[in-house]
Amino acid sequence: MTTTTGPSARAATGTWRPSADDPVRACPVSPVVDIVFSRWTTPVLWSLSEYGVQRFVELERRLGITPKVLTQRLRQLERDGLVVRRHHPGVPPRVEYEISALGSSLAPVFAALSDWSSEHLADVERARDTYAGPLPR
Repeated sequence: MTTTTGPSARAATGTWRPSADDPVRACPVSPVVDIVFSRWTTPVLWSLSEYGVQRFVELERRLGITPKVLTQRLRQLERDGLVVRRHHPGVPPRVEYEISALGSSLAPVFAALSDWSSEHLADVERARDTYAGPLPR
């Protein structure tokens, strides 16, 4: 059985139903999760949001991240429009990073996740402590 998507599916039921044929449409947030919630992307965005404009070395020290990984994350975030890179010529040249308006628009998402974490993380820990099944490899 396949379900329909699009305006007609919403009009018929008033709710969105996933398509069994397309995993991305079945979970429309998965592309966002891939962009925003990788291992170091979230801390970089949080740091820029919390502390404002920062130089590369400031981010590196604050996050305890290797230069190679930080470079990769910053380039990805710049490509995706979530971070703005500013080059200031001079001796020595200076590069600063800042969260963009698009990146800042994620603030409510992070705030909601922070609230959920404060409210439910202890429950997750208790569930993990009582879990008796096999652990993933």
